[in-house]
Amino acid sequence: MHATMPSPFDSLPVDCISTIISFTSPRDACVAASISKTFESAVKSDTVWEKFLPSEYSSLIPQYSRVFTSKKELYFALCDDPVLIEEGKKSFWLEKASGKRCIMLSLKESSITWGTSPQYWRWISIPESRFEKIAELLNVCWFDIGDGMHTRYLSPRTHYSVYIVFKTKNGCPNLGDSPVDVGVGLVGQEPSQKLIYFIGPPGRGRGRRRRRETETRDVTRPEAREDGWMEAELGEFYNDSCCDDISFSIIKTNTPHWKSGLIVQGIEFRPAKIR
Repeated sequence: MHATMPSPFDSLPVDCISTIISFTSPRDACVAASISKTFESAVKSDTVWEKFLPSEYSSLIPQYSRVFTSKKELYFALCDDPVLIEEGKKSFWLEKASGKRCIMLSLKESSITWGTSPQYWRWISIPESRFEKIAELLNVCWFDIGDGMHTRYLSPRTHYSVYIVFKTKNGCPNLGDSPVDVGVGLVGQEPSQKLIYFIGPPGRGRGRRRRRETETRDVTRPEAREDGWMEAELGEFYNDSCCDDISFSIIKTNTPHWKSGLIVQGIEFRPAKIR
């Protein structure tokens, strides 16, 4: 609902108000639009929304099959409809409230132990994936995924969380219910280490309940996403000046059992939630 009372700022030129708002955030701009009709008009200006767009936005427009009538329309398209960059190996979009940059890496960009051996891993195409090909685990003893990217693809002075985005098949045997070692960190610094589940611990009756709680209390469980995939957080890091490399690892090598039933869409980097 828009305010009906005039604002003391309404006497300012609309272009001046637009310039001021462009130094805030997309969320603040949307709030400012409710102050008065003058502010609503100022917020619609391309001056505001061009400031929130990434510097390379003109190169991203050809990926959309429509013509944008304003920078605001383009901004929200980049929030709601991720685009592929780097020859389809990365998916790029903006966080709607802040305009911060988000990236999902295809595992084509990663190092997978036995990843080129078709008896252990295969590359499949499914309609719900952002990438042309994604990795499906068929059968391995030694489960090891790792790699990284340069932080120039991300927003500076921002805390990021890193997630593996996946689906499971047939209960993900010998992997879904077993803690997996993961780590995230800037290259040259000590990475953060934690444990995750791809599904969760198995139920084994009341007699072992207390032991299970002790074993799993520090293991991160996966969460369902709105897009139908699952995700598990690998860790967090602070991207200061976009001049570093960030690495991640996902490893399960301490059991001899054959592991299968995991489909990985990619590794996602997005601004960390305020806790």
